[in-house]
Amino acid sequence: MKTVFKRTAGLKDNDTHYCPGCTHGIIHRLVAETLEELGALERTVGVASVGCSVLAYDYFNCDMTQAAHGRAPAVATGIKRVLPDDRLVFTYQGDGDLASIGMGEIVHSAARSENITVIFVNNAIYGMTGGQMAPTSLIGQKTATSPGGRTPRAQGLPIRVSEMLATLDGSTYIERVSTHNVPHIIKAKKAIRKAFETQEKQQGFSLIEVLSTCPTNWGLTPEESLDWVRDEMIPYYPLGIYKDIRKEREGV
Repeated sequence: MKTVFKRTAGLKDNDTHYCPGCTHGIIHRLVAETLEELGALERTVGVASVGCSVLAYDYFNCDMTQAAHGRAPAVATGIKRVLPDDRLVFTYQGDGDLASIGMGEIVHSAARSENITVIFVNNAIYGMTGGQMAPTSLIGQKTATSPGGRTPRAQGLPIRVSEMLATLDGSTYIERVSTHNVPHIIKAKKAIRKAFETQEKQQGFSLIEVLSTCPTNWGLTPEESLDWVRDEMIPYYPLGIYKDIRKEREGV
């Protein structure tokens, strides 16, 4: 029988720990498949963050290391600077890790235009620690620490990371994508590939923000959570390219 779909060599043959309906697994595959297609698995180093993706080193079939909470961009910077230029270095971070305790690291990595690729998973909540409000939680969203719903007066406004980082002169390529249906998953993979190609061309800092689901902490079914991304998250976090100056750096 002809094989029409198989596990990418970029992932180990391990079951993941993610909740049913969580799209971390899809994002893992997109990253791993891209690295395999680029022939880069043997020359890639990934940096796992603290959060739901803390065990990413058990899933990706490339060299992986673990960073302290929020420090993945700093660790990736050190790794990238000491390795040969043909090596690819990426971080895989959630919104609680990147947009809260790690905000300083991500901002300054972008400002310095560190030649790394950041995969930023935004599910609008702290997933691993019990569903607390994240910097990206939406207005009105009920969480463990905002049981009445987030309000601008009490908790401030959600942070739009892609828009913010796009204002920095050092950032090269910033795009926000989603995994709530197949057409958008296909677009997400193209963006991820583009980000790694930016790094391969020595063109500086790239970040792909991926809108993801958290059915468990949202209190929704897996199917309902996909609709919630479409109906609630995308209106506040519009999809699209927020910065792309690669052509300028290629001299085109």
